[in-house]
Amino acid sequence: MDLKEVLNKYELVVGIEIHAQLNTESKAYCSDKNEFGQVPNTLISPISLGHPGTLPMFNEKVLEHAIKLGIACKCNITKMMHFDRKNYFYADLPKGYQITQDQTPICRGGHIDVKLKNGEEKSIELTRIHMEEDSGKSIHDLDPFNTLIDLNRAGVPLLEIVTEPVIKSSEEAYQYVSEIRKLLRYLDICDGNMEEGSMRCDVNISIMLKGSKEFGQRVEIKNLNSIRNVQRSIDYEIIRHAELLEKNIKIDPETRTFDAPSGSTKAMRTKEAAHDYRYFPEPDLNPISLSNEFINKMKSKMPELPNELFKKYTSKLGLSDYDANNLTEHKEIANYFEKVIEHTTNYKSATNWIMGSIKSILNQQAISINEFQIPAKHISELIKMIDENKISHSLANQKLFDEMMTHPTIDPLSLAKKNNWISKEDEGELEEIIKNIFIKNPSETERFKSGEKKLTGFFMGQIMKATKGTANPKTVVQLINQIIKEF
Repeated sequence: MDLKEVLNKYELVVGIEIHAQLNTESKAYCSDKNEFGQVPNTLISPISLGHPGTLPMFNEKVLEHAIKLGIACKCNITKMMHFDRKNYFYADLPKGYQITQDQTPICRGGHIDVKLKNGEEKSIELTRIHMEEDSGKSIHDLDPFNTLIDLNRAGVPLLEIVTEPVIKSSEEAYQYVSEIRKLLRYLDICDGNMEEGSMRCDVNISIMLKGSKEFGQRVEIKNLNSIRNVQRSIDYEIIRHAELLEKNIKIDPETRTFDAPSGSTKAMRTKEAAHDYRYFPEPDLNPISLSNEFINKMKSKMPELPNELFKKYTSKLGLSDYDANNLTEHKEIANYFEKVIEHTTNYKSATNWIMGSIKSILNQQAISINEFQIPAKHISELIKMIDENKISHSLANQKLFDEMMTHPTIDPLSLAKKNNWISKEDEGELEEIIKNIFIKNPSETERFKSGEKKLTGFFMGQIMKATKGTANPKTVVQLINQIIKEF
């Protein structure tokens, strides 16, 4: 069966769990450093190793990050909550249990709005967001005979974001995970680097006949490490489920893993049920009581979010959906744009410079906008010079911008004056240059006078060459059409 055939007969039901590592300085329940890429088993202590007699202490920054995300997702914030122990054994889980939230998640409800390729908008409903800790990391590919354990990650704070089973296509899943990652980055609570494991996805998938009211048997795909693989794994599982159902073969409730090179999934283990974890309240951590004042304080610290900026750019600034999407895709780009438009109202030109010449430099040098050396104010001044006809856009783009890259601390007007790039507005001088060019090119002049308008480009090039690109193109075109009548 192919995907189109399956989707005509069956309905896909997907729920997604996202684990986001928080960018706190220390771990969730102890003072061990929270850093990625350090020497294995160096960011540990008796507490994160689960030694007997050690006691956890809660990191308040985790609470603040959770509330910010809850506000951004329009969740209901839980005022009274406690932590729970989730009991299970893995070699990389030192304590033999995970501190999490079962009965009282910090956030309930809420939603994430996504836009699909066909322009349709959909609201993905959330079930909950809760705080917990990460386990260590098992490494299987460094030693052919042994599994290695790195416990640096044990105790790193996580937020688990759980959707309702309302996602109906792999594209919706792709857009949802993209929006969550963008939101985490805008809030500055997680870097969203899936290849480093700081954001991981578990996807719960089932299918049912169209029109059915009973969900099919679900399976879970664990630890997907790219947004594209989320989409690919769902597309694979849809067909696998359908083929089994068409053969009257029962689908097993299991946990599976996705193999990216082959684009297929394979079984890992039978899926655990909630009762297998033997949840009970964590006895070593006090319950948490949140006041309205504390929640309002978090609200006051909220930055402008991507959806809010998108609406601002399209409705207030008059930019296209395409431009607004590009500008809001990365928080740092949006921040730079905001600084540029503090000094100019030519929003379209500001967009074009950022998404054109500046983005090209970022790609060439493999740097982020935070490492880009030209101050945003200088880009505003460059736009103003073009708008006031002090320099042509082509000269600004081809020469002045490169000069600004070489001397980023010098304002563009000073650089233009130093290099004699300020546009010539002396019409008398331009008239003499144009007349001389007409005289030196009699054949082209006669053809142009006879109506061959395509020669405008030829004369424009000659004039720009004679003026070293400093002539104002609009003025030149007007003078060309005026002076040709005299010949």
